[in-house]
Parts: sequence; C-alpha cells; structure tokens
Amino acid sequence: MPAWLRSRWTVVPGAIAAITLGWNLYVTANATGVIAGRVVDRTGAPVAGATVTLFNRSFITNDPRQRAVTAADGRFRFENNDSHAVQIEAEIDGVGRSERMTVRLWFRAQERRIETPLVLATR
Repeated sequence: MPAWLRSRWTVVPGAIAAITLGWNLYVTANATGVIAGRVVDRTGAPVAGATVTLFNRSFITNDPRQRAVTAADGRFRFENNDSHAVQIEAEIDGVGRSERMTVRLWFRAQERRIETPLVLATR
C-alpha cells in the first residue's frame, strides 16, 4: 500500500467523507415525516377514538399542527411532519388527557415510532 494512502492527510478526510455520506444516506432513507404510536388507558387497554394532537415546538410556543384519531387498537399516525421538535398529547371526553410527551428527533421529518404509549388519565 502506498505511503500516501496511510497518511493522516488521506485517512482523516476519507473517514470524514465516509461518515458524512453514511449520515446523509440514513437521513434520506428515514425522512418520511411519519410519527406513529398508541394510546392506552391506565389499565393498559387500547383507547379507540382518542384525539392525538401534534405540537410544533419553538423557543416560545407549542403550536398545534396536526390531529389524528386513534384506531380500534389505540394506534395513531401522523404523516408529513416537517419539524424536528415536536410534542404529542392525547385526549378523549369522559376518559381524560395524557401528559404531553416531547418527541426527540435528530433531523427534520425524521420517521419515528414511539414505543412508550400515551396514557390517558382521569381528569
């Protein structure tokens, strides 16, 4: 192997380029804007018909951007989210409201499946 290929002047920029390319490929494959999860009651049973609100977080305010209604299995799905800082909250009349959950995203429009369900609490 030639000495110039082992030189730090070749290895370090090459490693940076490879990491940058890998990150950009990852972002391209996962920038669908889909955020999905589920809503349960205090017993862990799925809640159908709950309204889930997606809030866009800014430095000063949390603006509601989208709403979704849960299916029979308690699942919800938001599409075309173009923000990188969001919160979600679920609510249904007669049952209650969940705590607002901050969803951490690494980049705008990141696809994210939320593993921890939103739990509705009695008011």
